[in-house]
Formats: sequence, C-alpha cells, structure tokens
Amino acid sequence: MLLGTWNLENLMLPHSGDGAPKTEAEYEAKVAALASVITALDPMLLGVQEVKQQEALDDLVAAVGGEWHTVLSRHQDGRGIRVGFISRTPMRVLEDTRLFADKLRPVQSDDGVQPDEHDRETSRGFLAVELDGDDAPLRVAVAHLKSKLLTYPANGDKKRFQPHDEAERARFGAYALYRRAAEAVTLRALADRLLEGEGRERDVAVLGDMNDVVNAATTQILLGPPGSELDRERAFLKPDLGDAFRLWNVAPRIRAKRRFSRVSFGRAELIDHVLTSHRLVHRVTEAGTGLPALQEEPLELPSVGEDPADRIGTPGSDHAPVWIRIG
Repeated sequence: MLLGTWNLENLMLPHSGDGAPKTEAEYEAKVAALASVITALDPMLLGVQEVKQQEALDDLVAAVGGEWHTVLSRHQDGRGIRVGFISRTPMRVLEDTRLFADKLRPVQSDDGVQPDEHDRETSRGFLAVELDGDDAPLRVAVAHLKSKLLTYPANGDKKRFQPHDEAERARFGAYALYRRAAEAVTLRALADRLLEGEGRERDVAVLGDMNDVVNAATTQILLGPPGSELDRERAFLKPDLGDAFRLWNVAPRIRAKRRFSRVSFGRAELIDHVLTSHRLVHRVTEAGTGLPALQEEPLELPSVGEDPADRIGTPGSDHAPVWIRIG
C-alpha cells in the first residue's frame, strides 16, 4: 500500500487566474503528465496541493483511470489553490480548518499594517480524513504551509518578486517565517487531535508541502516531543513516553541521492514531507521520491527561480511526489 504527497503545481482550468494554463492544449498536456506519474505511483491515498477547481481534479483522476474518490478543502488562498486527497477507497472528512491553534495571536504580514483576525488564518486549509484499514482506521492530514517565496506590495496590479532594498527583503522574510511557524503549530495541533495520545496504537500520517527542509525549526515543530529520530537507529528502537505523541519524519528512509522534492535556484531541497505515528512508522517498508521503480536512478527536476510565472504552461510539476510503502 502506497501513501504519498504531491504538489501538483497549479492544477487549474485554462484561463482561470494566476498560474493557470493559457490554452486548452497546455492544460491537457499538464493533466496527461501528472496522470502518467500517478499511474506509475499507483497510490492507495495521495495528498495533493495546488488544486484550484474540483473539475480539474476530476479531469486528472479520469486521465489516470479506474475508480477514485476525491475531496478538496473548502479553504483556498488568494490564488484559489487548495489541498486535497485522491483515494482508491472512500474517505470520511474529520476536519477542514484554517484557523490558527488556540492561544496563537495574529501575525504581521505587511509593513505598517496592524494584524487583525484575518491574520489568524493559515495560507490554505488543513484537511484531515479517515479511511478504513485492514485492522484499524488510518487518519491522514494534508497541508501546504506558507511559501518561502517572498512577494512584496504591488506596483499597480502586478505583485513584486524583488524588494526595493535589503531591509524590505529582511522584513518580508520575517513576515513569511512568522506565518509558516504559526501554521506549523496549527498543523501540530491538528496532529494532536488525530493522535489523541495513542500514537503507539493508532495509524496517523501528516503530510504535504511544508515549504522547508527536515531540520528547519518549522518542520521540527511537527515532530512533537523531542527524542529519537529514524537516522538514530538505537534511539528509535528504544521506546519512551514520547512515542504516544511523536510523529516520525520518514526522510532518513529515502535514499540519500534522491532525498529532495524540489530544486530551487539550483539547490535540491526536501520540502515535502511524510510524518507518521509510532505504530505506523513500524509498518513502513520503503520511502522515496519520484517513481518507485526508479529509486536507483538520479531524480531529475526543473530548477525554479524567483518568478513562478516562468513555469506557466509547463507540463507536469516542479515538485516530486514523496511517498511511503506500508506493509
């Protein structure tokens, strides 16, 4: 059984807004490229990011073929993109939320602007579902945290990707980090509700585009109690009280040469993650990026720059899927 996550990079109907394909031919080529990867992955459940319309997701699963169940978050960002799931089996929605975790105050997001209640919301909704498993239910949450890509107040109708000066770059970098950290706390709170302190007995996964690397502070927030990690084998095999609440990042199980999911400015980074409960991590038999059949081969991805508009109309995605196989 394969469980994974994939940022589909602007899966949108043609002419439907910022990032959408400009022609039907571009749209069809994108859907076909995405479908070929999903067919090769053959997932039981795949968390997806950057989907705008239900119709676009329907076109994608139709191109894959067979029977699929889909669900999208009700909460979209300013461009209309959302997270969701495609699954071979029916899903029950447990939560679909975007409100910050309790006790988190609004975060600043712009120069000279007093944060308000709108600044207590995640960039996009967090969606959690439950599926029937062989011997126990499987609970999975999908998220897409605030991007590291910085944008600045618009000149006219067009947003800026370049700052006026380095002081502005630093400020807006901080604003983005404030929000991503608050979103990580909110996702961790959702994980707590899914685990209910029973991570030793419950199959739970949290996955998605976390927009930062394994050792980043925001990604580390998701783990819960500090302690063992999968690349510290002795510590991992030694039970402790944190195992009931901990999430394990499967990244160390991915082959080192393929341990990335995106290339930014020529730098390979693993920013898409799959984290599992203690019970589930002991059932993981394999983890990888890209296509399972090609784990011995180099992973090739396009390098993205500072202007995402450069990739409009390009087939496929600038991310690789990240997945685990469960025995």
